[in-house]
Amino acid sequence: MRYSALWRSVGAMSCGSLVTYLAIRLFDGLEPSMLSGGAQDGKGRAIEPLASGAWRHHWDLDKPQLQKVANGEESSALRHIILVRHGEYTRTPNGSHLTELGRRQAERTGQRLREMGLSWDHVVASTMPRAEETAMIIVKQLNLDPLKMKRCTLLPEGTPYPGDPPSKRSARSLDLAYQRDGPRIEAAFRRYFFRASPEQEHDSYLLIVGHSNVIRYLILRALQLPPAAWTRLNLNHGSITWLTVWPSGYVTLRCLGDSGFMPVTEITHRRPSPAKSVSN
Repeated sequence: MRYSALWRSVGAMSCGSLVTYLAIRLFDGLEPSMLSGGAQDGKGRAIEPLASGAWRHHWDLDKPQLQKVANGEESSALRHIILVRHGEYTRTPNGSHLTELGRRQAERTGQRLREMGLSWDHVVASTMPRAEETAMIIVKQLNLDPLKMKRCTLLPEGTPYPGDPPSKRSARSLDLAYQRDGPRIEAAFRRYFFRASPEQEHDSYLLIVGHSNVIRYLILRALQLPPAAWTRLNLNHGSITWLTVWPSGYVTLRCLGDSGFMPVTEITHRRPSPAKSVSN
């Protein structure tokens, strides 16, 4: 009974074939050295090994609240983490703010989340203006107290990991960006992704409003897939991604970058050109 409402929501957002395709493409073509561990990238940095897709069961048990799990106790509750990318934005002298279209996208995302009928335990947003603005619009659509929303300094946009394939920026620029942002974004993963403690009796729902690079990295880290592949994913503005952490520690991707609830004419994934920004 306790899963019936969950599966009704999941059914409307199902993308199983996409997830299967993603997993196959990520593993297809990996060098044997990467699967056996000990591999390094071109700069001599260690690459996180993959044991032929084997799951690391104790990935989160270093947290103090999970020590009872390590001793054999287990919760029956699920932790649902829903990640939303901010709406379309443009850069101004006062920072990056949502465009008119970006605000409409945030409203539609909030309406979609409200229709899912979930009981939100926590709402967290990046401290960048475009994410905060998106989160505030969503909170209003969900009829939540704005004071319930927390701002997290670990979630702003950045370069989470050396991408493969890399972007067109210079190697030095990418390396400096990763050194600056990587540890912070990895800390965000460790803060928000873990299984329920034995004391948690009911399923919980965490809403995170953030940025494309960060969300893409969090998805791959949670699924224990190569984090360097974050550059191969694309997320539309206002899109919804849903991950579930099970009591066993398994993580499943229920929905990846869903924006099908928006009119096609309102779907975007890149910042508009200056000319278009003026018209907005």
